[in-house]
Amino acid sequence: MSQSIGAGAKPDALDHAAVVGAYRRWAPVYDVIFGAVFDSGRRAAIDAVNRHGGGRVLEVGVGTGLALPSYRRDAEVVGIDLSHHMLGLAAERVRRERLDHIRGVAVMDASRTAFPDAGFDVAVAMFLITTVPDPEGVMAEMERVVRPGGEIVMVNHFAHEGGVKGAVEQWLAARAGSLGWRPDFPIDRVLGRPGLDLLERRKLGLMENFTLLRFRKRG
Repeated sequence: MSQSIGAGAKPDALDHAAVVGAYRRWAPVYDVIFGAVFDSGRRAAIDAVNRHGGGRVLEVGVGTGLALPSYRRDAEVVGIDLSHHMLGLAAERVRRERLDHIRGVAVMDASRTAFPDAGFDVAVAMFLITTVPDPEGVMAEMERVVRPGGEIVMVNHFAHEGGVKGAVEQWLAARAGSLGWRPDFPIDRVLGRPGLDLLERRKLGLMENFTLLRFRKRG
């Protein structure tokens, strides 16, 4: 798959095989290890989606489906993920908890989905954009499938500039392929898209390690 790299950005250390392989290993322990760690960011993103009202919601990178029980029951939610190992756990969660508002989960490349233009009211991506081989392509695809006036909600860790945290991120970045994500991903790669207006940018978490972003698609 070709990658669209922003001007001045370095080539990414992830590809589909690396991502799928990493999350095959993470899948059995993901909820235990990351459930609590990402809880504040996940709750903030879901609150933003739920405030938007019902309608059609696309969760990009649904993973094991940790967020699925928290969506409004009058919404129609579809989840996609590249990892069928993670997605199998999400499907089991839907069955076990009888989540009737979840219309389906599917294995799909987030940068090239099968959905029509403007088919969703909201697209939400939680802790996803640093895990995909083509971040710009994913942003463009979310923009395509959301209707004019609809929203894109994102929460993620983005790179720190300098300091101890920045040094740790640079060290971890060399291991991005085995980790399945880029610790040194700059926020500028998701900002400044001409078709999107930034509505909100807010730090989250005890040490403000996460950032919530809300965009509105221009009409």
